[in-house]
Amino acid sequence: MKPTGLLEVTAVRPVTPRTVRVTFTDSDLADLEPWPDQQLKLLFPPPGRPVRLPAADGDVMRWYQAFLAVPENERPVMRSYTVRSRDRDTIDVDFVLHSGSAGPATAWARRAAPGDVLGRYGPDAAYRRPLSTADTLLCAGDETAIPAIATILSEVDNAVAFVEVADAAEEQPLPGEVHWLHRDGAGHGRKLVEAVRGAALPEGSVAAWLAGEASTVRAVRRHLVGERGWAKNVVEFTGYWRRSLTQDDAPTPEDLADAAEKLEDSAGWKGN
Repeated sequence: MKPTGLLEVTAVRPVTPRTVRVTFTDSDLADLEPWPDQQLKLLFPPPGRPVRLPAADGDVMRWYQAFLAVPENERPVMRSYTVRSRDRDTIDVDFVLHSGSAGPATAWARRAAPGDVLGRYGPDAAYRRPLSTADTLLCAGDETAIPAIATILSEVDNAVAFVEVADAAEEQPLPGEVHWLHRDGAGHGRKLVEAVRGAALPEGSVAAWLAGEASTVRAVRRHLVGERGWAKNVVEFTGYWRRSLTQDDAPTPEDLADAAEKLEDSAGWKGN
């Protein structure tokens, strides 16, 4: 499969009051093997301009350098997303419509319509991670993590999931053991951290998959490693977004520390 390409919108439909599902097609996707937590980069063109993709030769670093070389007024905005589902040459991607000032992805999703075109980089099998073989896999995240959690739950029967969303209207049908947590006006992440801290997990080996708002993910990970004594290399974690910051803002010291630990842990990541 070509590492980059153009995705054309074929359908747009609401999933919940705050989530919209967009179906894309690209003939290059037909030969791509699906896997859980399959991620790709979406490239949103500047308003009124077509998508400009740098040349791709299979080397991600050279591609990224070529991407940065595109003039700023023509360069797409790049954001990471998880494939919600696959059907031959189509993929579904869920967009959470964040409240307040809309970023480029939310603004695009609110007006998306069949025929619209985005660029993509990936999905790339080089970033595929093995699923846990532990007796219990703890999944925890917010609404931005639902697509990945859904694909993980469809593949395993040893998972316990905690998902924090705005309210009951944001729940989605998911397989397996899922504990829904409703903020109902409470601070983002508070109920998720409290629920994981209070969770009584089955006996046996454990592993965790965590994603969502970065500071919340950090708090849950600290609890598992620092308070429960879990080994760092059984906790896979990703901060999808940051409060009051975008992916274009400079990384905070906490972000840099997380990145360093992820690099360290990736060498010894265990799926058990």
